[in-house]
Formats: sequence, structure tokens, C-alpha cells
Amino acid sequence: MTTQADFGVIGLGTMGRNLALNIESRGWRVAVWNLETAWIERFIGEHPAAAFESAPTFERLIALLSRPRRILMMIPAGAPIDQTMDGLRGLLDRGDVLIDGGNSWFEDTRRRTAELQNAGIHFVGCGVSGGEDGARFGPSLMPGGAIEAWLAVQPVFETIAARTEAGPCVTHVGPDGAGHFVKMVHNGIEYADMQLIAECWDLLRRGLGLSAAETADVFARWNAGRLESFLLELSARVNRVVDGETGQPLVDMVLDEAGQKGTGRWTAQVALDLAVPVPTIAAAIDARVLSSMRDERVAASALVPGVTEAIPPADRDAVVADAEAALYASRICAYAQGMSLIRTASRAYGWGIDRAEIARIWTGGCIIRARLLDPIRKAFSDSPEIANLLIAGAIRSEMSGIQPSWRRIVALAASAGIPMPAHAAALAYFDSYRTARLPQNLTQAQRDAFGAHTYVRTDRPGAVHSDW
Repeated sequence: MTTQADFGVIGLGTMGRNLALNIESRGWRVAVWNLETAWIERFIGEHPAAAFESAPTFERLIALLSRPRRILMMIPAGAPIDQTMDGLRGLLDRGDVLIDGGNSWFEDTRRRTAELQNAGIHFVGCGVSGGEDGARFGPSLMPGGAIEAWLAVQPVFETIAARTEAGPCVTHVGPDGAGHFVKMVHNGIEYADMQLIAECWDLLRRGLGLSAAETADVFARWNAGRLESFLLELSARVNRVVDGETGQPLVDMVLDEAGQKGTGRWTAQVALDLAVPVPTIAAAIDARVLSSMRDERVAASALVPGVTEAIPPADRDAVVADAEAALYASRICAYAQGMSLIRTASRAYGWGIDRAEIARIWTGGCIIRARLLDPIRKAFSDSPEIANLLIAGAIRSEMSGIQPSWRRIVALAASAGIPMPAHAAALAYFDSYRTARLPQNLTQAQRDAFGAHTYVRTDRPGAVHSDW
């Protein structure tokens, strides 16, 4: 006799199978479907004592699930989601909930929500962060959709999410595409933080001549303080691994061409559409693109003259201390940019996103979890409508104290010919944001002079044109 299942999972790739295992381990009976049906039986056979039900067809999946049906799709974004929706649409009933746990474009999620809404079926776009380990043992979850859909999935999601002292790392982000939008921004911040760490690593390796093991020691020390984060801890671990074939640090055997799956690029594109500056995130994306131009870079390195200077050994401790402060300041700017983008989008789409809650659910499970998120959460809890993280009292005080170190590191890297584009972009963002009068008055004058685009005078309102 088959027992009815509480939850359905479509897609048994790495993330899907690990989420299914996580859900089942929390006491829920799970029905599983996969395009290649042999995967289903193999997966169930690998876990004979677990409460899994085989669903080789969509019809069987629907029959197995208790109402309201809750089905999580962990399949590639794009056409596969629409095709799966088409296959399920005629089988689902009013009140059922279909969840997309992939990295889908948030406008697609808004469209799909509207399409299913007419039939009374709920669609949830849910960001999932934490990688395969997070999926198995506790991810950060960012579901968006109708409040009724959230209430249906909340009991399951709260049991499988990572937990911190502040509670389960999941919240109802907002309507339709809000969840996928926040996950997209999460990934943009992730791009920035990875690049910022890599730039510090490059300065320590090339500028100071530290070995990979020595940089691991530096990162481990930093990780014991205000820079504590998953990515810094991971960076320390990576730098300790020795290649079994060559005996060299394994990181040095990795080709310097960084890939990307698109979510970081989406963040920069949407930021342009919404007129929100995210230069640190954009610099990280550019750095990945430049890294992919390896053949051109190698050829240019032999042709284009430039400065490449080592930093005097006597300055090592001071430089390491300044680099720690610079990384912290630039990381704050990356989060400030991401949170500003969330604020603007929330207003534009009527999502009502609580940025303090977003900071809370990012404190555990996700890739960008960091100690910094605690003061970020407090800043937005104290001032929910604050325009930018940089003007929050405690953050403002910290930035004031670390500016000298930050400026020294950016200047030092520039003089040594070591690129630190994300750090430089963060510092320029900070200086621009705190500047009462920027030089764009000249830009407006130029535009009016060559194209009669008009400008606004400082002493009275209204557009005017002058004969320059």
C-alpha cells in the first residue's frame, strides 16, 4: 500500500536530490520525479529506509501528493520550467503550489505567477543558496509569491532551512518575482566579495611575495575577526591544498579564467535599468570577463609596458593590516549597493521587502553568510526606510575609522601595477556618495553645448538652454 506524500521534488540532480534528502530527513514523506526515470529508482534504491515515493509520471506524482500539493522544481531555468509547467497545469487543482528553486530570471517568475494565478494555482520563485552541502543540511531560502503560497510551504521550508540564533534562514520575501530578485542580488554580492578577496590575495602573493600557505594563514587570522565569512574561510582552505601531481599549491595550477552563469550579469543589467549604481559588483563582472580573454592578456603582457613592483618587505605587516581594513570597507560597499538595489526594486514593483529580514536569512546557510550581516541587520531594523547602508550610524562610524587604510591599499596597488578594480570601484562609490557636489555639472554643460539637451540652474527650477 502506497502512503500519500507530503511534498514533491522534480529533478534529481545534485541540488534536487540533496533537497529531497533534507526534506525527508525532517520527517516529511517525499515523492520524486526525474526526466530519466532510471534515476528515480536508483535514488530510492540508495536510500531504502527513507520515506520516498517513486513518481515516474506527472500523473503519478499528482496522485501521490496530499492537498494542497507542494511541488519543488530543481531543474534548469528557462524553457524546462515552462515545459514542466505545461505538463502539470492540467493536473493541478486550485490552491496547489508549484515552486521554482532554480536561478530563474525574476521577470519570468512574475510572468509564470500571473499565468497560473488565473487557475488559482500558486507559483513560488524561491532562491536557494548554500550549494550542495547547504541543500542537504540547511540552505538559505528566499521564497517569493502570494502569502497563501508561503503559508502552505512555510512548515516544510522552516524545517529544512539553516538555523542561526535569529531563527530559520527563510522568510516570505514578497510577491511574485521578489524571491528570485533577492537571490539574483545575493549572487551579485557574491561575485563582488569573491573578487575583493581575490584582489587582496593577489596583492599578498605578488606584491608581498607571500606563499599560498602564508596567505591561508593571513585569511584565517582575518576570518577570526570582523571579516569572518564563509568565502574567506573557504579561501583559506583552498590555499592550503597541495597538488598531488606537481607538489605545488593546487590553486596555482588552476587556469585564471573565471566562469559565470549569468546572475551576476543580470544584477548589473537590472541596476542600470533601475538607475542604481552597483560599481563594485560591475567591476567583479568585468574582472571575470577580462580573465576570459587569456590569450589576449598573455600576448599583451609581452608588448604593453607598465609598472610591476614588489612592495618592500619591511612594510609587510602594515600592508597586511591595511588590506584587512580595505577588504572590510569594500565589502560594506558591496552590500550597500546590493541592498540599495533591493530597496529600489521593492518600491518599483510594490514588493514591500524587509531588508533587515533579508540580512537575517543570509546569516546562515548561504554563500555570502558573514559576521557583517549582523550590523547590517541592525541598521535596517533600526531604520527600515534608510536610503543607503553607508549612512547608518554604526556603519558610518566604522567607515570613518578605516578610510586611511583603504585609501593606502588602493593607491599602493595602483603604484605597484597590481589591479584591484573592485576595491577601487568601492572607494570611488563611497567618495561619490559622500560628495555634495559632483562634476556632472560640466557633463550637463557639455550635453547642452553639443546637443541642446538643456540643464537646470542651481539658482532656480526649470530646464534652460544656453548658447555656449
